Amino acid sequence: MRTRVEMVFLGDFEPESFAEFMRHRAGRLSVSAVAGRIDATRVDVAVEGEPDLVDMFEMACSLGPIDCLVREAYRQGQGR
Repeated sequence: MRTRVEMVFLGDFEPESFAEFMRHRAGRLSVSAVAGRIDATRVDVAVEGEPDLVDMFEMACSLGPIDCLVREAYRQGQGR
């Protein structure tokens, strides 16, 4: 069973670094991750895949690359 969720990450980002980090993690976890907004303070991404792997993607991105600081992460429509 596949699931699709919209994730939002808030913090201090180097946009290109975070985008590459997301692409790499999505590939390793075999999930689809399509970025929407990516800027210095917010990243929106649609993620689709097996539910446990989507959860792992969220956790990995919450930790982020070394040059980015994720202050908050949530799934769109699931509260903040």
